[in-house]
Amino acid sequence: MSEEDRKNMVLFFKTGLLILSLIILLVSAIVFLPKVLPTAGNTVVSAKELPIYCVKTEEKKIAISFDAAWGNEDTPKLLEILKANDVRATFFMTGGWMEKYPDDVKAIYAAGHDLGNHSENHKQMSKLSREQCISELQKAHDKVKKLTGVEMTLFRPPYGDYNDTVIQAANSMGYHVIQWDVDSLDWKDYGVNAIIKTVCEHKHLGNGSIILMHNGAKYTAQALDTILKNLKEQGYEFVPISELIYTENYEMDHEGRQHPKGTPSAR
Repeated sequence: MSEEDRKNMVLFFKTGLLILSLIILLVSAIVFLPKVLPTAGNTVVSAKELPIYCVKTEEKKIAISFDAAWGNEDTPKLLEILKANDVRATFFMTGGWMEKYPDDVKAIYAAGHDLGNHSENHKQMSKLSREQCISELQKAHDKVKKLTGVEMTLFRPPYGDYNDTVIQAANSMGYHVIQWDVDSLDWKDYGVNAIIKTVCEHKHLGNGSIILMHNGAKYTAQALDTILKNLKEQGYEFVPISELIYTENYEMDHEGRQHPKGTPSAR
């Protein structure tokens, strides 16, 4: 073997060893990289913080929620319909809305519905700092406490917009961040029948679903009674979000479905 051939062989083996070492390091990093990060009493299965979109439960329980940020013309009618159907819901209210309609806040509370935080000014909170997020929640929180004595624990980010900072800020204040898996699309003003069909035939509707509606949308009040009756006929029981979610010893799957620790994540 010539000297040149020997040098080439040595170089070949050194290159092979280097590549093998890099592969081993990469595999080790993947295997041992933490996959579960704890946050405020729950566990998520990815590095990204997730809000609660729905809940895994064997019971046919669902929750209906209303975001209140503009107007109150239909609020008394919504409360009347909910009462007639013996349904308790969850209202996520902005601080600005509470300030304009304090009597509605008291009426919602008196009717036995959940009071939820929807921020002070309905900003896109993923654009805010942690301190700004906390301020947005605290101002609305204080208004509800002053009006009703309630210490809110449920928060829905405006526009459904969130990032890790938003969720971590809310969790640090004792809040559970709530999204939805059934959007009524009432805010698009497609009409009464469109809202009914969207909710009652929604592909994600199932045990533990959270339905999104708005107190100020054009056709919501007209559609609500039929929706409640239809879903009850399907066998669903309505509960406030506070009675649907798990508040401790739970995990979150990659879709934002909350379930007790140690149970399969699939619905």
